[in-house]
Amino acid sequence: MDNLFIAASASSPEVDFRFSEHRLSLKGESYPENAAAFWGGIIAAVRDYLAQKNPDEAIAVHVALAYFNSSSTKMLFSLFDTLNEKAKTGTPVALNWYHDAEDDTIFEFGQELHEDFSDLTFLDHPINT
Repeated sequence: MDNLFIAASASSPEVDFRFSEHRLSLKGESYPENAAAFWGGIIAAVRDYLAQKNPDEAIAVHVALAYFNSSSTKMLFSLFDTLNEKAKTGTPVALNWYHDAEDDTIFEFGQELHEDFSDLTFLDHPINT
Protein backbone atom coordinates (compact mmCIF):
# COMPACT_ATOMS: atom_id res chain seq x y z
CA MET A 1 0.00 0.00 0.00
CA ASP A 2 1.32 3.45 -0.90
CA ASN A 3 2.12 5.90 1.86
CA LEU A 4 -0.02 9.03 2.11
CA PHE A 5 1.48 12.51 2.31
CA ILE A 6 -0.52 15.74 2.11
CA ALA A 7 1.40 18.97 2.64
CA ALA A 8 -0.02 21.43 5.14
CA SER A 9 -2.02 24.36 3.84
CA ALA A 10 -3.22 27.49 5.59
CA SER A 11 -6.30 25.58 6.81
CA SER A 12 -5.34 21.90 6.76
CA PRO A 13 -2.68 19.89 8.58
CA GLU A 14 0.26 17.99 7.21
CA VAL A 15 -0.71 14.35 6.85
CA ASP A 16 2.23 11.96 6.76
CA PHE A 17 0.99 8.39 6.94
CA ARG A 18 3.85 5.99 6.39
CA PHE A 19 1.84 2.83 6.21
CA SER A 20 4.96 0.80 5.38
CA GLU A 21 6.43 1.87 8.76
CA HIS A 22 3.08 1.76 10.65
CA ARG A 23 3.60 5.42 11.57
CA LEU A 24 0.77 7.94 11.12
CA SER A 25 1.45 11.65 11.77
CA LEU A 26 -0.74 14.76 11.77
CA LYS A 27 0.74 18.20 12.35
CA GLY A 28 -0.57 21.75 12.10
CA GLU A 29 -4.06 23.22 12.15
CA SER A 30 -7.30 21.83 10.77
CA TYR A 31 -10.19 24.00 9.67
CA PRO A 32 -10.71 23.12 6.02
CA GLU A 33 -13.76 24.56 4.32
CA ASN A 34 -15.15 21.06 3.81
CA ALA A 35 -13.82 18.85 6.60
CA ALA A 36 -15.73 15.79 5.39
CA ALA A 37 -14.13 16.03 1.96
CA PHE A 38 -10.64 16.58 3.40
CA TRP A 39 -10.78 13.90 6.09
CA GLY A 40 -13.00 11.41 4.27
CA GLY A 41 -10.27 10.22 1.91
CA ILE A 42 -7.74 10.06 4.73
CA ILE A 43 -10.02 7.92 6.90
CA ALA A 44 -10.78 5.65 3.93
CA ALA A 45 -7.03 5.18 3.35
CA VAL A 46 -6.53 4.28 7.01
CA ARG A 47 -9.37 1.76 6.87
CA ASP A 48 -7.82 0.15 3.76
CA TYR A 49 -4.45 0.03 5.52
CA LEU A 50 -5.92 -1.55 8.66
CA ALA A 51 -7.77 -4.16 6.62
CA GLN A 52 -4.51 -5.27 4.94
CA LYS A 53 -2.20 -4.99 7.95
CA ASN A 54 -0.62 -7.82 9.92
CA PRO A 55 -2.34 -7.65 13.34
CA ASP A 56 0.92 -8.26 15.27
CA GLU A 57 2.61 -5.08 14.02
CA ALA A 58 2.22 -2.10 16.35
CA ILE A 59 0.96 1.24 15.02
CA ALA A 60 2.32 4.57 16.24
CA VAL A 61 0.07 7.60 15.77
CA HIS A 62 1.60 11.05 16.33
CA VAL A 63 -0.78 14.01 16.57
CA ALA A 64 0.46 17.60 16.99
CA LEU A 65 -2.51 19.76 16.12
CA ALA A 66 -2.46 23.31 17.44
CA TYR A 67 -6.06 24.03 16.43
CA PHE A 68 -9.04 22.24 14.86
CA ASN A 69 -12.60 23.38 14.34
CA SER A 70 -15.76 21.50 15.27
CA SER A 71 -16.12 19.92 11.81
CA SER A 72 -12.58 18.58 12.03
CA THR A 73 -13.25 17.34 15.56
CA LYS A 74 -16.03 15.08 14.27
CA MET A 75 -13.74 13.67 11.62
CA LEU A 76 -10.88 13.18 14.09
CA PHE A 77 -13.21 11.21 16.33
CA SER A 78 -14.08 9.03 13.35
CA LEU A 79 -10.37 8.45 12.66
CA PHE A 80 -9.61 7.58 16.28
CA ASP A 81 -12.67 5.34 16.47
CA THR A 82 -11.38 3.40 13.47
CA LEU A 83 -7.98 2.99 15.15
CA ASN A 84 -9.63 2.05 18.46
CA GLU A 85 -11.62 -0.69 16.75
CA LYS A 86 -8.38 -2.13 15.40
CA ALA A 87 -6.79 -1.94 18.85
CA LYS A 88 -9.74 -3.93 20.25
CA THR A 89 -8.73 -6.82 18.00
CA GLY A 90 -5.28 -7.01 19.59
CA THR A 91 -3.19 -4.73 17.38
CA PRO A 92 -1.17 -2.39 19.61
CA VAL A 93 -1.98 1.23 18.71
CA ALA A 94 -0.16 4.06 20.52
CA LEU A 95 -1.61 7.56 20.28
CA ASN A 96 1.11 10.14 20.95
CA TRP A 97 -0.61 13.43 21.73
CA TYR A 98 1.62 16.52 21.46
CA HIS A 99 0.40 19.88 22.74
CA ASP A 100 1.70 23.17 24.06
CA ALA A 101 2.06 22.79 27.83
CA GLU A 102 0.09 26.05 28.24
CA ASP A 103 -2.79 25.04 25.94
CA ASP A 104 -5.54 23.65 28.17
CA THR A 105 -8.01 23.21 25.30
CA ILE A 106 -5.81 20.85 23.31
CA PHE A 107 -4.71 19.05 26.50
CA GLU A 108 -8.34 18.49 27.53
CA PHE A 109 -9.28 17.24 24.08
CA GLY A 110 -6.48 14.67 24.39
CA GLN A 111 -7.84 13.62 27.78
CA GLU A 112 -11.28 13.19 26.22
CA LEU A 113 -9.77 10.97 23.52
CA HIS A 114 -8.02 8.96 26.22
CA GLU A 115 -11.34 8.36 27.98
CA ASP A 116 -13.41 7.68 24.86
CA PHE A 117 -10.94 5.38 23.09
CA SER A 118 -9.64 3.28 25.92
CA ASP A 119 -8.14 0.56 23.73
CA LEU A 120 -5.57 3.02 22.39
CA THR A 121 -2.40 3.46 24.43
CA PHE A 122 -2.50 7.20 25.10
CA LEU A 123 0.80 9.01 25.58
CA ASP A 124 0.60 12.70 26.51
CA HIS A 125 3.52 14.89 25.41
CA PRO A 126 3.32 18.48 26.70
CA ILE A 127 5.80 20.74 24.94
CA ASN A 128 7.22 23.81 26.64
CA THR A 129 7.52 26.68 24.21
